[in-house]
Amino acid sequence: MARYLGAKCRLCRAAGKKLFLKGERCYSPKCPIERKGAVPPGEHGQKKRGGKRLSQYGEQLAEKQKVKRIYGVLEDQFRRYFQKALEAKEVTGKILLQFLERRLDNVVYRLGFAPSRSVARQLVRHGYILVDNKKVDIPSYQLEIGQVVSLAPKALKMEIISKSLGGKERKIPEWLQRRAAVGKIKRFPEREEIDTDINENLIVEFYSR
Repeated sequence: MARYLGAKCRLCRAAGKKLFLKGERCYSPKCPIERKGAVPPGEHGQKKRGGKRLSQYGEQLAEKQKVKRIYGVLEDQFRRYFQKALEAKEVTGKILLQFLERRLDNVVYRLGFAPSRSVARQLVRHGYILVDNKKVDIPSYQLEIGQVVSLAPKALKMEIISKSLGGKERKIPEWLQRRAAVGKIKRFPEREEIDTDINENLIVEFYSR
């Protein structure tokens, strides 16, 4: 399965809610959800939303697809995260979300270094992100407690980064710590600290069929 390269706003409309895939645009009046409401894309979008209710399987599948789109993860990798979470001794859904939150691209976004996860992913791939002062160009890199994430000197000269750092201050999660362009993993996030609109139980049910 290839990575989705189409219009990100279509994914939000298909999900029926904001997935916050385009940074500041998602908070502005330009967001299609704000202008048109949660109408599915396509000529007959309004009719689609008013159609039959999804089956239990359909709800589970839709939730899984939504979460994959939020974090920019493909099916094989998402399934591996679930399998690791299943093998853990804690609550499967919580551990699954922790794996997603601990991705380097997500932490770069959460720290406010980038306006969206997709931009954060590009910054990582192009070598603009350091972990413990060493370049890491793998977006899925799993961060551990105590590791330090920072911006490479050349990154500080980029307009998109300076704008993100100097723009409207984004709330940094309690499990992270940030000073200027340096962030640290204080601990792994608790479920209530992951503010993304997700029903992880539906995902657990989907893979447990």
